[in-house]
Amino acid sequence: MKSVKNIFIVIILSVLFASCSQDFLEKAPLDTINTDNYYQTAEDAINAINGAYQPLQWPKLYNMRMWTSDIMAGNSIVGAGGGDDGRETQDMANFVTTTDNPGVLDLFRGPFPGILRCNVVLQKVPAIDMDENLKNRILGEAHFLRAHYYFILVRYFGDVPLITEPQVPGDDLRPARTDKNKVYDLIIEDLTTAKELLPVKSSYSSSDLGRATKGAATGLLAKVYLTLGDWDKVITLTNEVASLGYQLNEAYADNFDVNNKNSIESLFEVQYTGDAGEDFWANENQASWLSTFQGPRNSGMVAGGWGWNQPTQEFIDAYEDGDLRKDVTVFYDGCPQCDGQDYDPVYSLTGYNLRKFLVTKAVSPSYDNSPMNFPVLRYADVLLMKAEALNNQNKPTEAEVPLNLVRSRAGLPGVSGVSQAEMKEIILHERRMELAFEGQRWFDLVRVDNGQWGLNFLHSIGKLNATEKYLLFPIPLKEIEANPNLTQNPGY
Repeated sequence: MKSVKNIFIVIILSVLFASCSQDFLEKAPLDTINTDNYYQTAEDAINAINGAYQPLQWPKLYNMRMWTSDIMAGNSIVGAGGGDDGRETQDMANFVTTTDNPGVLDLFRGPFPGILRCNVVLQKVPAIDMDENLKNRILGEAHFLRAHYYFILVRYFGDVPLITEPQVPGDDLRPARTDKNKVYDLIIEDLTTAKELLPVKSSYSSSDLGRATKGAATGLLAKVYLTLGDWDKVITLTNEVASLGYQLNEAYADNFDVNNKNSIESLFEVQYTGDAGEDFWANENQASWLSTFQGPRNSGMVAGGWGWNQPTQEFIDAYEDGDLRKDVTVFYDGCPQCDGQDYDPVYSLTGYNLRKFLVTKAVSPSYDNSPMNFPVLRYADVLLMKAEALNNQNKPTEAEVPLNLVRSRAGLPGVSGVSQAEMKEIILHERRMELAFEGQRWFDLVRVDNGQWGLNFLHSIGKLNATEKYLLFPIPLKEIEANPNLTQNPGY
């Protein structure tokens, strides 16, 4: 095992770069080496790309901040211990976010270590004498991951520094923000390259399952074009994903079964092993926070159980009668038992708790060892993207087919004979319920009708502070103080 350390002053981060050559889910050690004599062998290349996945696992991204975006989107409240617990998330959800908000700082800083690690791989690995198929796979993974990190950044912040080579002392370490259109150009270029270089999911051994694949790159590229409104490309790419053999799991619950990770429906998941290893609060921790944070507070149902992410009454009321996803997604009075225990609404400030990511104590006996993965892209999402694109081409009848595949699994009747305007609302509602608490709702709110659809929804549920400026986060004050070349988003 080896690691590399580099300094990125713009975001004031000290980045540790490594992983284990035996299992890419294992944590990195904290020693450092000289990059000039590191990238010599295939093992070095594998270690390097393994390290590029790790920032996805950190609390700044999928172990916390990404899923708390559903709170901001109105699906839930912070809950937790009440009072000032999760104050930064409360402020984001109440649309009183300021430039010194710690959650915003996390989301700005979170992707850049991954971008750095990808840039190092893309610079160093091509010169290594190694198996060409393995080299291409590693380069494809780096292109996919860099696109993924930048896609997070550009949707939250708009224009961001665009850095495509490793920065070293002597470089310009105070880059300005780059127009978001150029950021999207890089994302599209990276994903187009990745989908050509990456293998299909079925070619991976069990020890490599969870790495980026051709399907992951193709599906994420479809989501990029969905965000940009290029409906033809969305349809083409979603059809390509279907041709790769992805299917809906038979039951919705199968997507959140800790024994069914990286299933036939999964295009990409953030991987967790359940081995905390380092301190639970450290970046190097390999355990998921989801069950610990989101289990009903003071219930004893799961290890930890800190009561975050409590669904609102409005969200619960959005379920159609007979929707099978409800019992999988949330706890409510009279719901099915959890591990032999009844749910009591007193566990929550709203009377509801989140259920879909919880694991039993038999699986995770203490708060710091849940192995539950986080779903980033599922085939159900791909089907709903296709339905939305077809409807936006004024083909609501054709949109019924992918839409109704998702609804059928949920135990709901098919939709037919509706207008384009009606179909739009049905599809967006279906996305809300199918992908609830998976960090997707906020991005849907801000992309549809350039964010106006989202603002209308937020106002309808009483979030009257939500205005156009909040469709983007502020550039964190600490970053502007460190780099005066950074400009602020309008209104902050």
